[in-house]
Amino acid sequence: MVKNELDKALELVDCEIKKSGISRREAFKLAGMGSAAYLFGGGSEAEAATEVKASDAVGKILIIGGGLAGISTAARLANTLSNPDITIVEPNPKSVCYQPGTTLVASGIYTKADIDYDTKDFLPKGVTLLKDRAIDFNPDANKVALESGDTLTYDFLIIAAGITLDYGAIKGLEEVGDAYTAGDASKILKVFKDTGVTSVYNIDSSVAMWEQMQKFVQKAKDGQKVNGVFTDPNTAIKCGGAPKKVMYLTNARLNEANARANADLSFYTDSGKLFGVKEYADAIEKQFIARDMKWNFNHNLTGVDFTKKIATFDKHWQEKGEYDKDLEEYETVTKHANIDVAFDFLHITPPQKAPNEIANSAVGSAKGWVPVNKETLQHVKYNNIFSLGDIAAVPMGKTGGSVRKQYKVLVDNLISIMEGKEPSSKYEGYTVCPLITDIGKVMLAEFDWTAKPTPSFPLDPTQERYIWWLLKVYLLKPMTQYGMLSGKA
Repeated sequence: MVKNELDKALELVDCEIKKSGISRREAFKLAGMGSAAYLFGGGSEAEAATEVKASDAVGKILIIGGGLAGISTAARLANTLSNPDITIVEPNPKSVCYQPGTTLVASGIYTKADIDYDTKDFLPKGVTLLKDRAIDFNPDANKVALESGDTLTYDFLIIAAGITLDYGAIKGLEEVGDAYTAGDASKILKVFKDTGVTSVYNIDSSVAMWEQMQKFVQKAKDGQKVNGVFTDPNTAIKCGGAPKKVMYLTNARLNEANARANADLSFYTDSGKLFGVKEYADAIEKQFIARDMKWNFNHNLTGVDFTKKIATFDKHWQEKGEYDKDLEEYETVTKHANIDVAFDFLHITPPQKAPNEIANSAVGSAKGWVPVNKETLQHVKYNNIFSLGDIAAVPMGKTGGSVRKQYKVLVDNLISIMEGKEPSSKYEGYTVCPLITDIGKVMLAEFDWTAKPTPSFPLDPTQERYIWWLLKVYLLKPMTQYGMLSGKA
């Protein structure tokens, strides 16, 4: 099934790039995609990119979470260990959904079927999958209690449980409570109804978002003056570019309908900048100005009135306070004000957190995320525990591109521990965000902990390019499924 989808994607890419008069190989060379050389059908470069060293190390490995991070890690371990003993605990049979595709579903480019998959179809050979949920952790005894009442023991534990969408933290959305990207959307859709309120962070709510976006565009096309509002919360989030991507795509659909002049589009972020890397932030600001898209810093969404169509934000700023004679400086005082913003179309990026059962356990931390050494991904307290993906307390590491680097480091270091050695492989913080800026244009933002652009190829990384659109829309999904989920990319 996956190979057929890969072939289809390559055919589409061939069709598109031929319009530019270049070959697939030339396009990929331009795109700096040597690490994805296996897509060409093999060869020494592909083999070098996917090579793993066999190990006779033994031990019972338990993985909490069967999403992209968990399955990819299990696959690479199964490929590496001579006698693997790996169990994955995952309650959601659709956990390997292609989450980066929700923005494309929400804008009518993908359908739900394009990103919705059964986890069992990607389960590595020899790996056991338990449809259950971990609810209690006893790392001192190497035990995990499950919702079913069973208790599992392990020699080594990998936590890849992902992130929880905390809709309930927003006034008016208490009924929604906690939600998940590939989880049940019934509460979300019941609360949102046909009000113009949307969210790309759940698959089914992304489907509904496309319906709401079309209605919003139609109103503008009919001559109504409409207001689109896009939010970014005061917590860490998965895919930090998504709140801006959906705004860009809404802008594109309005332009497509010749209705952009009747719509105001405004971005409200709790942050004080448009992106964590200055070079990309500067590029985004220029793009916003060119597209007449407005932005507001230091605004956190705190409430939604669905009847009146009002979004309430906590606007915060700092002022000089009283003078401290001992420190010989002025105090800094944070001020707050509630700001009401009317909307016709509202995209909510919910606050996000670690699942409560992990955040509040012995393997969690005060901030919820699993505390690990950011380079080795080993737990700071328990040497036989590792974590990766959205739930790991790693700076700038909540994207699929981050996981693609992390899971290889984790496997190398886990096997070192299993062999009685010290972990030596290091994750350098690489993160990639294909920031969709228009239909047919993507800015490929690559960076690491230096907070500087780290492009993989000799092209200006702040420029929007069609080649990155081809990468994002046609190739990343089969690359993820055919490569990462097999533990080879």
